Amino acid sequence: MTGTMSYAYAVARDDDDTLAQALSGLPGVADAPVHLVRAGRRGEMVVAVSPVPEPDFQESALRAHLEDLDWLESVARAHHRVIGALAERTTVLPLRLATVYLDDERVRQMLDARQEAFAGRLADLTAHTEWGVKIYVEAPAATERPAAPSAAADLSPGRAYLSHRRAQRHAREDAYRDAEEVARRVEDAARHHAVDRVQHRAQQGELARGPGENVINDAYLVPVGHAEGFRADVLRAGEGLTGVRVEVTGPWAPYSFATPPETEPMKRAAP
Repeated sequence: MTGTMSYAYAVARDDDDTLAQALSGLPGVADAPVHLVRAGRRGEMVVAVSPVPEPDFQESALRAHLEDLDWLESVARAHHRVIGALAERTTVLPLRLATVYLDDERVRQMLDARQEAFAGRLADLTAHTEWGVKIYVEAPAATERPAAPSAAADLSPGRAYLSHRRAQRHAREDAYRDAEEVARRVEDAARHHAVDRVQHRAQQGELARGPGENVINDAYLVPVGHAEGFRADVLRAGEGLTGVRVEVTGPWAPYSFATPPETEPMKRAAP
């Protein structure tokens, strides 16, 4: 029979034994039921986990799967669904996508070893949520086909073409300068609300599904009481400059601020 591994979603504190209710009937990765692994000696700290097929989540297979965007999207949806259900009840520390352990006992060992660090981080993140801020440049691409010159233009077709490309290049340069100005404004606005910031790599290719070129992709940790002010001020920072678009998303569980490096999965022991 094919074996299973333990997929870990998030760490949380379960003071009143109510988190199991939030997970009841909720399908996890591979549509498996989700349950809680509790720290030893009846600790309050728990990890949400579910069994996943070992052939799909062994290291070599997982590397190949992570290149399959359809598979990756399916796993990500289940991953975020579980974390979202927990976040509606309590503060959570989301673990990285596709965090797997050999079994639940290895999960428990990790939790026991890191309880103090987890407790401290949960205390820091209580009453805070993550907000995403992306800035896009929407100026014409340099490779865009120029429009046909006007019949009334006093230019040869060749000169008209060059004039159009020059104007196009200037428009892009202006848009990038405006994007730098918007980024400065956003940082100034966010500084009045957010307590932390993580700068992610700009999204490209399949990940950049919106119009324009993503040039800024930041995450901010914002106290719940500042959420509406943060959103309004950041959006206002993008007004008045054409060719630049600001997108604010959230609130999210604190994905970008949650996981210390010590929570890396334990490696498989050599046979």
